Amino acid sequence: MADDKDVLRDVWFGRIPTCFTLNPDEVTEREAEPYYLLLPRVSYLPLVTDKVKKHFLKVMRTEDVEEMWFEHEGTPLKWHYPIGVLFDFHASNTVLPWSITVHFKNFPDVDLLHCPTNSMVEAHFMSSIKEADALKHKSQVVNDMQKKDHKQLWMGLQNDKFDQFWAMNRKLMEYPTEEGGFRYIPFRIYQTTNDRPFIQRLFRPVSTEGNPHTLFDLLKEMCPDALTKDGEENRFQVVIHGIEPLLETPLQWLSEHLSHPDNFLHICIIPAPTD
Repeated sequence: MADDKDVLRDVWFGRIPTCFTLNPDEVTEREAEPYYLLLPRVSYLPLVTDKVKKHFLKVMRTEDVEEMWFEHEGTPLKWHYPIGVLFDFHASNTVLPWSITVHFKNFPDVDLLHCPTNSMVEAHFMSSIKEADALKHKSQVVNDMQKKDHKQLWMGLQNDKFDQFWAMNRKLMEYPTEEGGFRYIPFRIYQTTNDRPFIQRLFRPVSTEGNPHTLFDLLKEMCPDALTKDGEENRFQVVIHGIEPLLETPLQWLSEHLSHPDNFLHICIIPAPTD
């Protein structure tokens, strides 16, 4: 893997200033003040919102409290998506701090999975890591790891420990030099304006001629409408970790450096701002 630790650190320590407010329909014993938090982009909402819950429970009656869930401008936020993906997809062109509404009633079963404990997050996270390694190495790397190694990945994420996580995760980013990259690139594309809002398919980092595939090549095959045609204004932004990478960036480099801890490259295609 290319030794570009500054990029890895910048990705890991990305934060989103967020303002949590209690849904006005909740029954409270006194007014609930907003709660402000810097959310880590690479984590998941259930792992970093204990303080939010404690803050609002102070003004709630116990009998009025059910499972906590979040929404932004009427859209329930899926806890199994990384926080950075939720922000980029739903709110990247809004004014900071990100405004999230907190609910303790009327859980939207149709839109969200229940998450009673953090062990659910761990199971989802490890499932994604194993899926990514199946794509990259036919599961050879993750299967060679011991249970304590899997735990190290999870604890590194849960406790926001960059060095602890990457000491193990770097093994998942290695590949034989002669192959020029992983077997397939683990990626997920999210779109707002398409009948296919979620795309995940097989795509190799190197062409049959041996040339490195780029972000442009991936988009051209998976969602060509996202690309700007000659003489046309930009209709969409292609966002990874809050930035718009150059379309000529090699996919292999992106996969090694801009993947989330779950080892997937999460790509959001959103409408370009019109201002």
